[in-house]
Amino acid sequence: MTDENRKKLSLIVFSGDLDKLFAAFTIATGAAASDMDVVMFFTFWGLRALKKKRGTGRSLFGRLLGRMYGGDIERATPSRLSFGGVGRWMFKKMMKAKRVPSLTELRQTAIDLGVKFYGCQTSMSVMEIPKEALIDEVNACVGIAYFLEQAQQSDISLFV
Repeated sequence: MTDENRKKLSLIVFSGDLDKLFAAFTIATGAAASDMDVVMFFTFWGLRALKKKRGTGRSLFGRLLGRMYGGDIERATPSRLSFGGVGRWMFKKMMKAKRVPSLTELRQTAIDLGVKFYGCQTSMSVMEIPKEALIDEVNACVGIAYFLEQAQQSDISLFV
């Protein structure tokens, strides 16, 4: 199928919860494996999926936010049953036992399949997350106008 005939999926990833990131990456990899062009726009808490394992923030509030919510994709907890990290441990064990890929593996599969990752520049500015704190595979940090342009060209747009 030529690029101009390919179907396109645009995803806004707002949540950094394990289950919601799992859903977003599963949809993205499934679509990409089906020869769709896939764009993922990560905003606010969803930026966790793109962060490297390092602290962020320059101001007092930025550093506090970085410490309170800090961490990379491996620190994602379920939206329910978190129990101070026990839920994350339990879900990872259950996923491994069922041979379900981890979030890190799903993200890498998305990268390998050509899914495009975009960080929300406004959220990054507010949360004091510099581009250098994101994984190298992020295509760019953009504003909502860029994502809306991508979404207008899409056959499917989802918010996770």
